[in-house]
Amino acid sequence: MALLEDVLEKPLITEKTSIISEESNKYGFIVNLKANKNQIKTAVETLYDVKVLSVKTSILPGKMKRAGKFVKKSSKTKKAYVQLAEGQKIEFFKGV
Repeated sequence: MALLEDVLEKPLITEKTSIISEESNKYGFIVNLKANKNQIKTAVETLYDVKVLSVKTSILPGKMKRAGKFVKKSSKTKKAYVQLAEGQKIEFFKGV
């Protein structure tokens, strides 16, 4: 990965991640499949100006989708859950 912007694709904004972020100061991101934990940590620290304590990743397999009589498979995705230091947080929606 050459650029830090290529590591993080988008933040995970779901009910589950909002509950986790309130309880234990963890935030979820959809990341590039080739990104490792060190790259994810440096990308979050530089783009959001926070201190990252730990990174946990998981790769979700693609699902079989039916389109008429044909069956297609969606691509794999990689999730990363990032725990921030005490007292820090990330604002995804500023001014909303």
